[in-house]
Amino acid sequence: MALKYEVVPVTAFQQNCSIIWCDQTNEGAVVDPGGDADKLLNRIEELGIDVKFILLTHGHLDHVGGTKTMTDALQVPIWGPSKQDDFWLQGLPTQSQMFGFPHTDSFSPDRWFEGGEEFMLGQSKLSVIHAPGHTPGHIVFISFDDQLAWVGDVLFYGSIGRTDFPQGDHATLVNSIREKLLPLGDDIHFIPGHGPESTFGNEREFNPYVADRMPTA
Repeated sequence: MALKYEVVPVTAFQQNCSIIWCDQTNEGAVVDPGGDADKLLNRIEELGIDVKFILLTHGHLDHVGGTKTMTDALQVPIWGPSKQDDFWLQGLPTQSQMFGFPHTDSFSPDRWFEGGEEFMLGQSKLSVIHAPGHTPGHIVFISFDDQLAWVGDVLFYGSIGRTDFPQGDHATLVNSIREKLLPLGDDIHFIPGHGPESTFGNEREFNPYVADRMPTA
């Protein structure tokens, strides 16, 4: 396996930030640095990872709150999410006030994704899937060679993402999971935005919201 990762829970929401890297080149990225930037930067230094970019699955504060501190320290670009989440990123000052977080300035990424793109991290290829429902611009990062996916707040072990935030939609979310993610293969191991890791196969069989035995909405 060429792609390695380490999950570092951050913020009071225990959001699963991931440090990922190619073990052939040591080139890496950080997925969803929601906060505790100093903790993440220290761990990156300990691991000796050469971070090339920050990857964002969606625009919620607990996934992006540490982004600007990280990019200022590492001098790397921000990639993702999809542009439909721009209103979340521009509303970060309001989000931080609402959730009792330190003030977070709004920002725009250096690269928006639409879904269908591919990019290299060292010698590892990552694919981008647009998976709306939790937010309209939510994306998923997946390495088919390594059978690994970072799904943000779309899918969890035994659950799915909330849809009661602005522009969330339950039917859209379920469709994203059933039509775009689960068909990719039962053996794909995924790292969710919160909680324990799982596989698409486990969720197809047991997840009460999207299992094959559940009726289609």
